[in-house]
Amino acid sequence: MKSFLSGMPELKLGLNDKVLYEARGRRNAKTVDMEDVRFHQCVRHSRFESNRTISFIPPDGEFDFMTYRLDSKVRPLIWVECQIETHPTRIEYLVKAKSNFKRRSTANNVQISVPVPYDADSPKFKSSVGTVGYDTEASMMIWKIQSFPGQKQYIMRGHFGLPSIRDEEDASMDRALDVKFEIPYFTISGVQVRYLKITEKSGYKALPWVRYITRNGNYQIRLSKNQNKKKKIKNI
Repeated sequence: MKSFLSGMPELKLGLNDKVLYEARGRRNAKTVDMEDVRFHQCVRHSRFESNRTISFIPPDGEFDFMTYRLDSKVRPLIWVECQIETHPTRIEYLVKAKSNFKRRSTANNVQISVPVPYDADSPKFKSSVGTVGYDTEASMMIWKIQSFPGQKQYIMRGHFGLPSIRDEEDASMDRALDVKFEIPYFTISGVQVRYLKITEKSGYKALPWVRYITRNGNYQIRLSKNQNKKKKIKNI
């Protein structure tokens, strides 16, 4: 939350909280059941505990207003599958990325980082969309897709050379594939702001503004330790 209000006005925030709506007899409304709710210290916790009212006097600037947990299973918004084929002097990758959200939404600034052996060289890439680069310091193949619409699938291929003599216990593949993205005007949790208003009675004027955006959290896919010892393609 960002606040640029002068003085110390008190605000009230309304969410589609299942507990609150059921207490008011509105059982048919579209709500979410939030658990382990934690607020910034500016929130009047006693009011929330007694009647689920979220009342607060915001500090200046930007701050984390609340965190919560949803007890529901959610498919990864962008699912990534990586197939690896190893040979004595080369290693080949086939990376597939699929968006699992609705067509009307679009993920922006998608970045998929795939670990490669530390001693890999001579990179070659081919992708159906976006750009691919090689981070030599991190030994990561970086696939960047600026715009990723919902219900789409894209493919990227990578090819690296390997030295003829290698360490059989190469630990480079014991790392995770990392995915980053953001989806504007989208909320995977289903939480919606019903209202945000100032409760001051002195005619205080302000312009509330709400923007929904979903960003990746700690989203990683672990590669198998023995993956690089296989002589055939293996799904991860």
